[in-house]
Amino acid sequence: MAANDTRHNNSQHLNWTGRITARVLRHLQQAIGSLGDLWRTPFTSVMTVLVLGISLTLPATLHLFVKNTQTVTEQWNSASEITLFLQLSTSDKVAQNLVQRIQLYPEVANVVYISAEQALTEFKVSSGFGQALEYLDENPLPATLLVTPIKRFSQAQAAHELLLKLEQERAVDQGKLDLEWLTRLQAIAALIEDVVIGIAILLCLSVVLIIGNTIRLAILNQKDAIAVMKLVGATDDFIQRPFLYAGIWYGLLGGFVASICVAILASYISGALRQLTDLYQSQFVLSGLSFNELAILQLTAIGLGLLGSFISVRQHIRAIEPTAD
Repeated sequence: MAANDTRHNNSQHLNWTGRITARVLRHLQQAIGSLGDLWRTPFTSVMTVLVLGISLTLPATLHLFVKNTQTVTEQWNSASEITLFLQLSTSDKVAQNLVQRIQLYPEVANVVYISAEQALTEFKVSSGFGQALEYLDENPLPATLLVTPIKRFSQAQAAHELLLKLEQERAVDQGKLDLEWLTRLQAIAALIEDVVIGIAILLCLSVVLIIGNTIRLAILNQKDAIAVMKLVGATDDFIQRPFLYAGIWYGLLGGFVASICVAILASYISGALRQLTDLYQSQFVLSGLSFNELAILQLTAIGLGLLGSFISVRQHIRAIEPTAD
């Protein structure tokens, strides 16, 4: 009795494994068959893949632009130094004590002291009014401290809080931290990002429509064959499967073309940008798409292809009904 139960359980396990294997093989056969259908219409397939690749290239390139813009703004979005103007009556000894006290701040990385005499000398050289300044009875320029915050306090909000704290020092007349241009830069970067997201959504919708229309034409070309398959008992799920795989193939190939196009554009722009950065002695280097970003691009393209084909097959295959002659 126990042996019979064991054989029965083994038989059920084999049947279950066989059904899964058969289903996997059937899906694999239909996936390869759908790729063969694309190969049998090379001109149409290539043109569709190129259109999809170009459509996906633009949002990917815009993402690359936003990514590098964010890198630049993060570099600029730091307060390199805070300028503290001391009171005119502040002596060098008091100023030096203030420098030592500020250097003990945990938020401060470095402090540079510029005496009133040094400030006047530098102003004479830079302004061109050296002779006119000789007629002044006293130095109108105050001593100045240039305070460099640590990295954690170099962001706009944290640097502003540090400025307010430094202005509480008795010898400080006023401080200066130019944050207005940083705010404008952040607003421009946010606007660019929103515009890019909007354009990317529209282009992704166009990819769905292109693939959906391509699959629709393929369904109409095989309308009679689909009707015969339904007549002999084929289900809609079985019939639509090759078309769904065709959408996946279109997305996969379109994403591959887009990856190549983005790499070519990035290489071309990087060469021109290098000449510009050399003129400004900048170390900025254009970064391309990372492996994860390329994988996301590929998965997005496949997902859009599957979505477009799914919408098309659900609408058109159900509408085809077999007719008895």
